[in-house]
Amino acid sequence: MTIMSKTILKSAAVAIVAMTAPALISAPALAQSRTGIAMANYEAAVAKSQAYTVALTQMQTTYKADIDAVNARATALQAEIKPLVDAYNAAVQQPGATQTTVQPQAQALQAKQQSGQQELARLRQRITRATAYVEEQVAGQLEAAIKAAMKTKNVDMVLSPQSVVAREPYVDITDDIVVELNKLVPSAAITPPADWQPGQANRQQQAAPAAAAQPESR
Repeated sequence: MTIMSKTILKSAAVAIVAMTAPALISAPALAQSRTGIAMANYEAAVAKSQAYTVALTQMQTTYKADIDAVNARATALQAEIKPLVDAYNAAVQQPGATQTTVQPQAQALQAKQQSGQQELARLRQRITRATAYVEEQVAGQLEAAIKAAMKTKNVDMVLSPQSVVAREPYVDITDDIVVELNKLVPSAAITPPADWQPGQANRQQQAAPAAAAQPESR
């Protein structure tokens, strides 16, 4: 997943926590269901969804030229960087080598690596943008999918994997969320509109309540 996708999912997770975390769960409630508290990996649920996996397969064809260009340039960069790596290793192995004496070789290598990464990022722009668009379409239904999975599994609270110390297998409802995502988002478009920007849907959702809260002008 891209960095943008993680931002989208984290934003969704914040809303979900507010929705799913009651102040206290009574002992009787826990006694009625062993899955009163569950765990889910939201990013994994999106990545395993039908819409996401099919879209990535479609992108292999639609963005083949971009993918081939990235792969070709990555291979060429490896060949260009190798002499700089060899020069750095040779400098390090010189008797009496210090951080100061190898600094020129280290700086040359680092500069080439950074410029190479920036070049590859430019070549990947269309792929990265399309991936973020797919992820946003699926993640937009993540909260609804979690609510539906919670209802189906009789769950009162959902925790992220980082919050769980130990668990039984049945506590993980990630796959149940995937099932609900597949119902809500059976497919996703892989070509973003010309004016689309990553995170646009999330910003619009945040702006709507704020606009509704504004007092009417007299």
